[in-house]
Amino acid sequence: MKLESNHHSVFLMHYHLVLVVKYRRKVFDDEISARAREIFEYIAPKYGITVEEWNHDQDHVHILFRAQPKTELSKFINAYKSASSRLLKQEYPRIRQKPWKEYFWSRSFCLLTTRGAPIEVIRRYIESQGRK
Repeated sequence: MKLESNHHSVFLMHYHLVLVVKYRRKVFDDEISARAREIFEYIAPKYGITVEEWNHDQDHVHILFRAQPKTELSKFINAYKSASSRLLKQEYPRIRQKPWKEYFWSRSFCLLTTRGAPIEVIRRYIESQGRK
């Protein structure tokens, strides 16, 4: 286990985030998921976040990421949801055909700390998402 550090602290903070599409609409495929990840990875460094693992099912995404102690997670999540909603609907018009007004993501989200669980266990769980 390799710890991270900054000028004032040493840390290792992993989180498991689950974001669900509004009304559980089935919109994710590999292409849309890959673009959603690109958007996440573009915004993440501004908040001190690094993606470790990403996977999707048809109506939600699972993200394993590292953060820093100063990271404001709720601000990051809201910024990501806002930007990705706008860009995904703009770049993939077929998404707009799903009747849920201007919303893409559900207002709620699930954010879990890894609580000392081996990261490889969580990584395997996320990798298995979307498989029957």
